[in-house]
Amino acid sequence: MKKNVLLGITGGIAAFKMASTASELTKKGYDVNTVMTKSAQEFISPLTFQSITGNPVHDDMFSPPEHYDIKHISLARKADIVLISPATANFIGKMAHGIADDLLSTLLLATEAPIYVAPAMNTNMYNNNIVQANIEYLKEKGINIIKPGSGDLACGEEGKGRMPEPEELCEYLEFGLTQKTLDGKKVLISAGPTREALDPVRFFSNYSSGRMGYSLAREASFRGADVNLVSGPANLAVPLGVKIDKVETAREMYEHIIKQAEDQDIIVMAAAVADYRPTETKREKIKKESRQDFSIKMEKNPDILKELSEISSPEQFLAGFAAESSNIEENSRKKLKAKHLDLIVGNDITKKDTGFESKFNEVYLITKEDSVHIPSKTKNELAAVIFDKIEELQNLGFSGSDNNA
Repeated sequence: MKKNVLLGITGGIAAFKMASTASELTKKGYDVNTVMTKSAQEFISPLTFQSITGNPVHDDMFSPPEHYDIKHISLARKADIVLISPATANFIGKMAHGIADDLLSTLLLATEAPIYVAPAMNTNMYNNNIVQANIEYLKEKGINIIKPGSGDLACGEEGKGRMPEPEELCEYLEFGLTQKTLDGKKVLISAGPTREALDPVRFFSNYSSGRMGYSLAREASFRGADVNLVSGPANLAVPLGVKIDKVETAREMYEHIIKQAEDQDIIVMAAAVADYRPTETKREKIKKESRQDFSIKMEKNPDILKELSEISSPEQFLAGFAAESSNIEENSRKKLKAKHLDLIVGNDITKKDTGFESKFNEVYLITKEDSVHIPSKTKNELAAVIFDKIEELQNLGFSGSDNNA
């Protein structure tokens, strides 16, 4: 069954951006219903949202019902989550004082669904003491406030007050809709490449983008876990609710992970850690010489996953990744046994449309008992499959991912 998202749109200039939000949510498979205030309709037509979502737009509490029901009650009951965006200073004030003088403000008092509010207004209005007091009061009452962004505003000023982009709003809603099956669990995840410096301008690294590790951190956080992400260099946004330690080298990653490992319930090593590093890092740039050959002496980096397997307790769940170019299952299973892992994710790094720099991945989930091939999925989708498997293996009340269906 589809999850229902109720979009409440109030009269701010950013209302036009909600068309993109409604479109994105509909593409993700949510049933999107829209309630607009009269002021919101001055900025964008209700027909736009009806065309995008396939559902009628609601704006009048006293219009004849499509079925025999009370509109604000039926909408409130149907909603699995509510987003008010853009939320004007006026509407935030009404919410804070329990005023119910139109359909949107009335149904908010009737719904038991989680409510997210995205303030969007002039920066002076946003910083006004009364508005800030109203926002803080809503937080105290359990309303989730999405912080506005900073930048150029429609009024010509610059500062805090911009409505978050549709992609960010969707992330908050998916966070709110995901079952908190990992609530109370501590999860440690590594991600990205490491860099091993040769001199001030050169380093050894690999093609890892960090996307898989960040997707895993996102999924664990969405499921309610306390997530620590140790990341090598990666040009990616930190997922909601995730604490991050940024590192450069394999030794730095080793130190951060070993320091935190003892307190974790689940550890997933998704980083592509360099096996070797230059024995010496030059303080000055190495100059080009006339000779044709050039050699560099290398030494081994610590094997983080192997050490984790030696110090982890039987209660901890330990998973790793195996990036292979041949015999994926066979080589991955050898690594699983050698490092005493509970789960290993094996993937073929030779495929051009999946793997390191791609947004997609195709893997094998390998345990002591079995091996399951997972065909190409986005890395966010694959992260959900991996944590479904982890929960299944840990008997955490796993029932399968059903965020949208």
